[in-house]
Amino acid sequence: MQNVVIFGASGHGSVVLDCIEKEAKYKVVGFVDSFEEKGTQVNGYSVLGSEYDLPYLIEEYQLLGGIIAIGDNWTRNLVVDRVLKIAPKFNYISAVHPNAEVGKDVQIGMGSVVMPGVTINANAIIGNHCILNTNSSLDHDGFMSSFSSLAPNVCVGANFILGKGSAICLGANIIENITIGNHSVIGAGSLVVGNIADHVLVYGAPAKVIKKRIASEPYLSGKKSSSSINSLLTKKI
Repeated sequence: MQNVVIFGASGHGSVVLDCIEKEAKYKVVGFVDSFEEKGTQVNGYSVLGSEYDLPYLIEEYQLLGGIIAIGDNWTRNLVVDRVLKIAPKFNYISAVHPNAEVGKDVQIGMGSVVMPGVTINANAIIGNHCILNTNSSLDHDGFMSSFSSLAPNVCVGANFILGKGSAICLGANIIENITIGNHSVIGAGSLVVGNIADHVLVYGAPAKVIKKRIASEPYLSGKKSSSSINSLLTKKI
């Protein structure tokens, strides 16, 4: 098996690790993380360094590539942009847990992860660096733009379009033939029965616009502050 690294030694990184191990297509050699000290042990694997160490790591471990295991869509995009500057030819793998159900002619982009219990029905298209979390469901002919995500137990109807960077939070339900714009967030437990514009937070059953939002605004409970992450990731190389 060819060697890969996981960017992000958090709880989400551990779940992605589990997917890669159980899929058994690649060998994980360790984590890359800007917030954890080099040598820190996570699930039996070492933090090998930060993104700055990537050129050395590629050579030292003969890396095929890796995957960004960061739950926040905006931050995941920042890390991809950062890696592009440090190692322009770096490759990204996708990870699909063997307990996921993937239908006929489904396309899954690079860097995307499909967690256990996920169902993706026929002809769906998943963009790059997307997350389909535990027990979420994307019905036939759905489309997820790059850097978008479905949280655990989300259920999405057929002919669905999810915009770039948008997130559907825990347990939300989306009826068929719905389009959600870019960088919008659907609150946990919501029921979406109409199209959703760009850059909004919606919540409720039926879901209604609560406020406008900016693309970098955090939406995950307990995540590191966006200001500290953005400051670190936007430093000049």
